[in-house]
Amino acid sequence: MITDRQTAGKTEVKPQKKAFARLGYTKMETAELVDALNKLLANYSVHYQKLRNFHWNVKGPDFFDVHEQFEKQYNNAKVAIDDVAERIRVFGQTPLSNMRDYLETSEIKESSTDLSAMEMVSEIIKDYDILLEYMFNVIDVALSNGDNGTVDMVNSMVKYTEKNHWMMTSFSKK
Repeated sequence: MITDRQTAGKTEVKPQKKAFARLGYTKMETAELVDALNKLLANYSVHYQKLRNFHWNVKGPDFFDVHEQFEKQYNNAKVAIDDVAERIRVFGQTPLSNMRDYLETSEIKESSTDLSAMEMVSEIIKDYDILLEYMFNVIDVALSNGDNGTVDMVNSMVKYTEKNHWMMTSFSKK
């Protein structure tokens, strides 16, 4: 917040301090940001393990294409997970970090290993829809709290996820 003060006919603008000093965010703002980030982290973590499952267990005529794509995507998911968890640490908080918490928090659910390649692709497309919903929620929370760092980080994730959603959807239309 900015406050104005008159000094010798000139208006002096002086920044007003917030009540809690951790990066300039209040405890309430920090809690909102971390909650949204942890939900994204949980969904990304289950998605990551699903991609690993599918990478290891895909079979059939689309094996080579799908196997390679799942590997690219789980490598990207691994980086995104690390970025989200480290962003939570920036706020002085501890990110969710075990599978029990991920599975309890995540809207994305585990899948079996006996799906066809196209069923696996369909599952990943559904995951992307869910991930995008949580990404947009993080962006909304970050924008409402003036957190440009989180907005910037998640915007790049959105761009990558939307592109992969399009490519997987196009692939599934054979």
